[in-house]
Amino acid sequence: MFSPPADMTTFTAHASDGLSVATIRALVADVVGHAGCGHPGSAMGMAPVAHILFTRFFNANPKNPKWFNRDRFILSNGCALQYIVLHLLGYKVSVDDLKQFRELDSITPGHPEAVLTDGVEVTTGPLGQGIANGVGLAIAQAHLAATYNKDRFNLISNYTYVFTGDGCLMEGISAEAASLAGHLQLGNLIVVYDDNHITIDGDTAVAFTEDVEKRYQAYGWQTLRVDDGNSDLEGIYNAFAEAREEKRRPALIHLRTTIGFGSKLQGTSTIHGAPLEADDIRALKAKFGLPVDQTFRPPLETYDIYARVAARGARLENAWNDLLASYSKVYPKEHAELTRRISGNLPIGWEKALPIYKSIDPPQTTRNFSETLLGVLVQKLPELMGGSADLTEANLTRTETMVDFQAACTGLGSYKGTYIRFGVREHAMGAIANGLNAYGGIIPFVGTLLNFVGYAAGAVRLSALSRHQVIWIATHDSISLGEDGPTHQPIETAAHFRAMPNLDFWRPADGNETSAAYYSALTRRQTPSILALSRQDLPNLEGSSIERALRGGYVVREVEGEDLTIVSTGSEVSVALEAANQLGGEGIKTRVVSLPCWSIFDLQPATYKLSVLRSGAPILALEALSTLGWQKYSHEAFGMTTFGVCGPWPKVYAKFGFTALDVARVGKDVVDFYNARGGRVISPLIKAVKPVARAHL
Repeated sequence: MFSPPADMTTFTAHASDGLSVATIRALVADVVGHAGCGHPGSAMGMAPVAHILFTRFFNANPKNPKWFNRDRFILSNGCALQYIVLHLLGYKVSVDDLKQFRELDSITPGHPEAVLTDGVEVTTGPLGQGIANGVGLAIAQAHLAATYNKDRFNLISNYTYVFTGDGCLMEGISAEAASLAGHLQLGNLIVVYDDNHITIDGDTAVAFTEDVEKRYQAYGWQTLRVDDGNSDLEGIYNAFAEAREEKRRPALIHLRTTIGFGSKLQGTSTIHGAPLEADDIRALKAKFGLPVDQTFRPPLETYDIYARVAARGARLENAWNDLLASYSKVYPKEHAELTRRISGNLPIGWEKALPIYKSIDPPQTTRNFSETLLGVLVQKLPELMGGSADLTEANLTRTETMVDFQAACTGLGSYKGTYIRFGVREHAMGAIANGLNAYGGIIPFVGTLLNFVGYAAGAVRLSALSRHQVIWIATHDSISLGEDGPTHQPIETAAHFRAMPNLDFWRPADGNETSAAYYSALTRRQTPSILALSRQDLPNLEGSSIERALRGGYVVREVEGEDLTIVSTGSEVSVALEAANQLGGEGIKTRVVSLPCWSIFDLQPATYKLSVLRSGAPILALEALSTLGWQKYSHEAFGMTTFGVCGPWPKVYAKFGFTALDVARVGKDVVDFYNARGGRVISPLIKAVKPVARAHL
């Protein structure tokens, strides 16, 4: 019921088509010229395909940018083009906003940011991320449609459209994502490849000469070609129409364009990333029949055609709302669940399913605690959907009740399934998860070894920047993974991700802390989380609890008049406790603090933080990772300064000094040093310059 109107089943030219395409090109020149910087070339070249897509096929309501069944659009090669189309359609992007392109605090930054601008689905700019996000959006649509659509109720039926270019297709992440999309037979995904033969370095002949169509055919995609993307509006229309008819293959529309079309610099790398000169802009407008003395003045005819598109979108949403209301009467349970998921609310009382542990409970790896948690949570939270990068048995991410997300014709699962076999594609997995979350109604989780989250750092960064709630289950969290050796043992990884704004990096020490990590990750709706989990068994700590761990840090062993505090995370907390007992036997009073999540601890009131990491005695940080960053919470730090080694984990730990005996010896040295130096020891939290926690935007 959400197909284009009957008069658009075949191409019909509108009198204002040519004027509208020219208007988009001129606006691009005006916007980038006014800013004095930007990327006008691809935007000018893609004006015709943007016009045809948005006036003939795209279903959305600018008055309600979050209508759930809207078509999704991603400008993977991010530039000003999206802002111009949003303005013409009537989204909250005014001419004044266009004039503020790339200015401080504007809603039109240099690359589209989802949290800033209505109508922008995902943040793009780093090349290749957008097309992988598009795969995530397409998976989400296919899954939710399979789960909730019924006979006569085609509730979730949107398409995902992606504009991409040579740079995106060179990036490895796009190959990873496209390969998986072809395997999954995502017929709801249509990608337009802007083949303008230009990158920053010049003609693509210097570095990119493969046959892209054959590559995508090998992935299992439908490929279509439009040789004159500069002016063949009917050819562009027919390519979209044919792509929409294909239900079992994603589509790549290979569009040959001229970068900067209409400019005297068209077809050159100069036009890729620099504004047009004033005389060039005037000549461009004259060539296309536009007033040369006017800027930022789209003609009324262009506004009119886009206003009709917006009105069509409003009608479609009204019809959809009526359909949803009828659905609620026939399928009340499914309706309640779907609308709850769309709202982002979790079921009432879900947290009661979180396991609670006592110190007498048997030791387990924290990845096993995670497996238990997933087993109960997926039955309470149908919105949990995810998988592993070919490490299911290592990450323990697939529960007994899960069905694989696969095309039903393969016999491997169905689109109702919630477990995604990502294959060995960590980077694409992270970006696909961003798309899953951006779609709505899904909380994605993804699994790999902690060290290999580094492969996906670009996608993780965009999760944090875009406020995507993605849960990383990152097992094998330190040198304790042992025999796989230094190639797999993370050292600097935690420091990297702890330094990233709006990212919670959890390293739980036992079962209760693992439950707390999941609670936090599931309730922090605008923050991604990395759960760094152990391969070796860890004891359940006496005095730990979900509530205490949810403060990010707490005292796990308290003494008065201490000589030393050891602060630690994960598998080293139990080592710290053993060392504290040994030190106590030598008359050195030692407190122990578990600090499983720095960013959550930082959010606590100052009085609480100072009660945990208080003045009066030196604080020693202990972690089998890089010590970078621990100076914020400790006076001294004992950790890794080299890569790890291959060997059984107890021997590896002993080699680097992570035994209770060695840590006690280090602790005694710290106490002796500060006693010899004299003077009162002040908490490391007390600083002259106070950290200012400002949320992005």
